[in-house]
Amino acid sequence: MKKGLTVSVIFKAQSLNYGEGFGNISELKKVSRGDGNQYTVASRQCIRYDIVRLGAEIFNWNLQVVDKSKGTVQFKDELTIADSQEMDLFGYMKTGKKTDNSKGGSDTRSAVIKLSNAISLEPYRSDMDFLTNKGLADRINEHPNLANVEQHLSYYTYTFTIDLSRVGVDGEIEIENEEKCKRVLEFLEIVKILNRNIRGRQENLSPVFAIGGIYDIANPYFLGRIKLNSSKEGFKIDTKVIDDVLESTFLGNNIKDDTYVGINEGCFVNKNKFEEKLGDRVLGVNSFFDNLIKSVKEYYGV
Repeated sequence: MKKGLTVSVIFKAQSLNYGEGFGNISELKKVSRGDGNQYTVASRQCIRYDIVRLGAEIFNWNLQVVDKSKGTVQFKDELTIADSQEMDLFGYMKTGKKTDNSKGGSDTRSAVIKLSNAISLEPYRSDMDFLTNKGLADRINEHPNLANVEQHLSYYTYTFTIDLSRVGVDGEIEIENEEKCKRVLEFLEIVKILNRNIRGRQENLSPVFAIGGIYDIANPYFLGRIKLNSSKEGFKIDTKVIDDVLESTFLGNNIKDDTYVGINEGCFVNKNKFEEKLGDRVLGVNSFFDNLIKSVKEYYGV
């Protein structure tokens, strides 16, 4: 039975993740590429943070699972994946204290849901916002403080991959299929409305494009294959590399046969290219996720 759910998404947002900076300049996290451009990054840690935050806000995920009894903040020894959706889906590490009878060590669980960093699809061009707190300073007849903040409005892409067979299973612990399914479906619902609160703004990280499906293995087929081209008509998704992935095979199965696309009208001008390749498996983004939800329910038999 196919167990590897993977989806690469595109969303549009501004200035998502800042680094340490220097002086009065707040720097965005960036990576440099061989084309001479810099691209801004929203780390997988910040994406995970917002997923877990929304899980607690919307679905009452249990976040009361950490303490500092061993000197570092980590998950409590007595809690298991049965107690925590976060520990189940995103993994954990619990360190042990060294004693006369023990060398310490750690108890770890790797993440079931693998997240990539979100990378901008448009290069950063050194846009900067000059800020002051003049309004506050004027109230007490003081000089304002100055700040410079890097800004970048762009499309971003990231990928998540889930091994459905590992959800809710940790050693001798295994939860019911209904709860396994519930946790995956809640994650998918969160991705649909994902947002990020940063510096007084709320940025919308919900997908305007998604490609993927459920495959034989949990492999991020479309990670690093999403690129944008601009034209007078608007933005186009580069389909050349994606087509190569669609035509590849694994264990005799064609990747294209299990792949769906979700695309919002008006965002990209070459939707027809995907329709030529995938036909009626090109859907709206909401319908794309509805199809994933249906397939997850079938996998768990609920």
